[in-house]
Amino acid sequence: MLAAGPALPAARIKDVASLQAGRDNQLIGYGLVVGLQGTGDSMRSSPFTEQSMRAMLQNLGISMVGTQTRAKNIAAVLVTANLPPFASPGSRIDVTVGSLGDAASLRGGTLVMTSLSGADGQIYAVAQGSIVVTGVSASGDAATVQQGVTTAGRVPNGAIIERELPSRFKDAADLVLQLRNPDFSTAVGMADAINRYAAAQYGGPIAESRDSQSVYIAKPKMADLARLMADIENLVVETDVPARVVINERTGTIVIGQDVRISPVAVSYGTLTVQVNEMPQVVQPEPFSRGVTAVQPNTDILVQQEGGNVAMIDGSSLRSLVSGLNSIGVKPDGIISILQSIKTAGALQAELVLQ
Repeated sequence: MLAAGPALPAARIKDVASLQAGRDNQLIGYGLVVGLQGTGDSMRSSPFTEQSMRAMLQNLGISMVGTQTRAKNIAAVLVTANLPPFASPGSRIDVTVGSLGDAASLRGGTLVMTSLSGADGQIYAVAQGSIVVTGVSASGDAATVQQGVTTAGRVPNGAIIERELPSRFKDAADLVLQLRNPDFSTAVGMADAINRYAAAQYGGPIAESRDSQSVYIAKPKMADLARLMADIENLVVETDVPARVVINERTGTIVIGQDVRISPVAVSYGTLTVQVNEMPQVVQPEPFSRGVTAVQPNTDILVQQEGGNVAMIDGSSLRSLVSGLNSIGVKPDGIISILQSIKTAGALQAELVLQ
């Protein structure tokens, strides 16, 4: 008799899938930030900033023909935002602001009215407001200290939506749910959970899994799509993902999935350190002799070897894998090398993802 496998984690459909018709849309715009304390763009290095300022003042009825400005309290920025699905005119969204010129900091600045356009060139939102910058910078005559990024920030609720995205949610004949992590087992389980709900509510199945990412739902007759989607997204399904080991060599981060298995393998880890020290000695000639001063080389070589323990690792579970690696006192950089070698040996039964 086969032993039962570990129970799969359960999650709501709204947490593992999203509606195909309800995706975000990216917006972009070009604007100006004013009110900076001498940390804005220099007009010589960023001529587009001066051109934009002249155009803005001209629209406000102020003529700057034949005049020059050296003010550094203004900066040209690029404004980006994500327009959520089914957003209605009048609602607000956050925007992100980034410097385009040589401004040193956007702290304390205010974004002037900026139009945000979509990929189709239509204006969908207008942004304006005070910029929140998390970075800090301070400089003096002989030292400079900076923490974080001071040339980028956010304007919370800084954009007002002016145009509604064309949406036909109510008129749609069916719904399409897209899994955020494509997997055939999860897609089939999601379709089964929806069909169990539909059998009790409408008397028949309405869902079908087309592939590892998409689940199609046919609209029942006389059913309200909004209420149907509200009921479906709260159904609980068992989620399953492929076994993966994610490694980031730059930060030394290692993430090992629950289903990672390792065939029985022997691992030895040790480091060899060779230190060479050059300490030349100066040799003086005898008094009243015709000798000359010479330099005699003197080299000291030190060899140190740490580790070298051998451990048997049988990764039938995540706990045994981690305890086996910890038993030989391996640091994260060493674990990365060991996992790569185990994968090369064919003993790692998982996908190895390097970032």
